[in-house]
This record gives sequence, C-alpha cells and structure tokens, in this order.
Amino acid sequence: MTEKRIYQRFLILCLLFFVVNLGFAQKVNTVVLDAGHGGHDTGALGRNSREKDIALSIILKLRDYIHDNLKDVKVILTRDDDTFVELYRRAQIANENKADLFISVHCNSTKSTSAYGVESFVMGLHKSDANLAVAKAENAAILLEDDYVEKYDGFDPNSPEGNIFFSMMQNAFLDRSLAYAGKVQHQLVDNLHMLNRGVKQAGFLVLYKTAMPGVLIETGFISNPKDEKFLLSEKGQDLMAQAIFKALRDYKNQLEHKPGSQDNTDTLITRMQAPEAESFQPETTRNTEPEPAVKPVAGQVSFRVQFAMYPEAKPLDSSPFKGLSGVKMYYHGGSYKYTSGSFNTIDLALKYRKEMIARGYKDAFIVAFKGEDRIGNEEAKKITEKK
Repeated sequence: MTEKRIYQRFLILCLLFFVVNLGFAQKVNTVVLDAGHGGHDTGALGRNSREKDIALSIILKLRDYIHDNLKDVKVILTRDDDTFVELYRRAQIANENKADLFISVHCNSTKSTSAYGVESFVMGLHKSDANLAVAKAENAAILLEDDYVEKYDGFDPNSPEGNIFFSMMQNAFLDRSLAYAGKVQHQLVDNLHMLNRGVKQAGFLVLYKTAMPGVLIETGFISNPKDEKFLLSEKGQDLMAQAIFKALRDYKNQLEHKPGSQDNTDTLITRMQAPEAESFQPETTRNTEPEPAVKPVAGQVSFRVQFAMYPEAKPLDSSPFKGLSGVKMYYHGGSYKYTSGSFNTIDLALKYRKEMIARGYKDAFIVAFKGEDRIGNEEAKKITEKK
C-alpha cells in the first residue's frame, strides 16, 4: 500500500471520528437536489425517454413543492437545465453549502422489460450482486469526465473493492440516510401503489463524498413500458415529486421533534394534490356541517379543504366521501379533485382542515376559488385583504 493511500485512509477515519463525536445538525435547513446525469450523459434510455430528462423534471417540481410548503428550507440544485455536472462536483456543491440532506433522483433500467417498481439507495456495503450492478451503471458516468483517474483517486467503477472502500465515508450518516429512504419508499408504495423494491445499500459515487445523509432514488424502470409511461407523463412526474416531498416533510418533522405533518396547519400547502387510495376510509363518520359555509357567488372568493384526487370521476355519494358534508368535485391538472366545506376566510378553512385531519385525511389542504374557478391562494389572500 502506498504512503498516499495510507494517508487517505487515515484522513477518512479522522473525518468519521470527528463527525460521529460532533453529532449531526438537528434541523433540516438546507437540501441539495440532484437530477441524475445531464448534458452528453443521457443516463438510461427507454423506448421513448431519457433518464436525464425525467430526473430533471421531477427535481424541478420537487424544488417548487419545497419552496411553497417549507419556507424555512433552502433548496440548492446541482443542475437546473440539461448540463453535464461531474459526480464529484455534485457532492462538492452539497458540502460547500453545508447541506443537511442530499437527494439524488434517477430512473432504473434493465435488459428485461418485465422489471418494474421503485427502490432507494443509501451509501453502504454491497449486499448483493444486483445492488452492485446498479451502482456500477450509475458510477460509469465518471468515464465521461476529464481526468477521472486523478479526481477519484484511481477509482474503478467496475471494482467491488473500490465501492466498499469509499462506503466508509457515508457510514456516519447511514442511520439518517436509511430513515429518509424509508419514508420515500413508504410514500411511493403506500400512496402511489408502486411495487416496493426496498431500501438498499450500494456504493454510489454521487453519495460517497457528501458529508451529510444522502439518498439516491430510482423512480422506476424506463425499460418497462408501464413505468416509462408513468414517468414520462406530467402527472406521473408531479406525483413522484409530491411523494419525495412528503417524505422530506415527515423526515424534517421527526428530526426536529415536531408533531406530525398533519399538525402544521399554520402554513398553507399551496400546491399539494395528493392521491388517495380508493379503499381509504376516514377514521370517523361524524356528519358535522362546517360553519359558517358560503355558497359560491360570481366574483366572490371562498376557501375549501381538498382531501382526495382520482384519475376518474366518482359520484359525490361514493363510500370514500361518506360522512362528509359539502363535498364538491372539480377538474384540474388532468385529475378529478374533491373538496369539503366552503369558507369566506382562511382562518375558518384552517380550523376545518384540522377537523378533516383528525378524521383521517392527513394530507388535506386548502384551495381557493373565485366563484367556481380555482385560483391561487396568494391571489385569494390579496383579494380578501383588499376587501
């Protein structure tokens, strides 16, 4: 072993000791969002898609969800257009900005068209040949970089030993990486009903140099026709961004010892349009009429509580709406969305939202209308404030 290699290992061990003894930050103040691949690195190719394009679209939507709903979180992107960014630079961006979480979004692909589903990776020792194969495919992007041998200390993307060696860098952050990855899988599987391929450990280069918890999310197989169709659609990309956002929201609340996301009623969720499972039933069926309710009048602003969304229209007397009063449906963004209650002030709507959450609709949020036309909450607030 060369003196240089011994020195490198010594520095890594010192870093791990320092991080473990210093302790982690107890807040999520800064998040780095990483759209995989880019520029001349297309990533995986589907029949009608490119990994780099889908990853970027999801990341941009995820950025908007965070901006709209987590005002105290700073968001930094490793790329916001079709640009090639070296893997080492992506980690460098996160480290320079002292990020508290690194989220990298990718798409999966295999020679077989039958593989499908979602999986999340954290940095760690390889648990199977399959995990190593996925890591090799993503790490191969370094071969497109100039002077990659020097940048990565002679790292060979085809070497299992190299992946294992660099996994030491992430060990100190493993628990929190696993915690966030688990929440991502929960959202994707329970809310989007995607096949759960699990949380796994692998030696992704984009993760090994980040000095914070990090997760690489494989959002589906673009080699699979069904997954590719979903990921190519505007709706699919938006739902994917929602799920990753909600996992972040829950992770942040848990880390900062805050109540569950359902208790954060002081902040309006302005863009969330979460899908509900068709079999979902609220915990109680009390038939409480929200007061004071208002009837829509042309030009008049009202606030309603949205609690469900479906790709096909459902009758207002369907079982998922049992026990709710003032249920209305509107079509928006390619989906049929359902609201309960109608109020002339945000404060009253917030109060009713608390009741909806207590009844089991944990992702309920407020939407504003002018007459029967949906408008943005900010626009509604300006109109009501002028009055």
